[in-house]
Amino acid sequence: MAAPPRPSQLDSPLLPKIFKYLAKTQVWLYRRTRGRIGGKWRVGAGFRKPVPVLLLDHRGRKSGRPFTTPVLYAVDGDDLLVVASQGGLEAHPQWYLNLCASPETSVQIRGSRRSVRARVAEGAERARRWQVAVEAYADFDTYQSWASREIPLIVLESR
Repeated sequence: MAAPPRPSQLDSPLLPKIFKYLAKTQVWLYRRTRGRIGGKWRVGAGFRKPVPVLLLDHRGRKSGRPFTTPVLYAVDGDDLLVVASQGGLEAHPQWYLNLCASPETSVQIRGSRRSVRARVAEGAERARRWQVAVEAYADFDTYQSWASREIPLIVLESR
């Protein structure tokens, strides 16, 4: 089955600003409700099969400032998988670039925090784990079809 056409709205200069404020609101609600609000993504493929959300801490690679971003995740054994899709946009999300610069970080899942180390899955490992991520959220395949870049799949390993 062919992927749907890429929505022209993805090219709007307003989209990054909208994402930024929606993410800040989701982080605020998630923290105050321990994930009861904001802990599931129910958009696109997530409408019928909600996808769990974690809060990812990361440090600005230029500013050094701490940031927190809500990110969809899948579980693969003891590891967490996150996908730097940014809805199929051409640029990598800032949180991904920050993780590449400072991979030691932490995540919050519901009311629990854990320390993790981020690394990018490549080759055969990426192919296998990509299927796990797509099983959790089918739209990742659609986003990949819209982007000319290979969308990074990040493995968050407990430390």
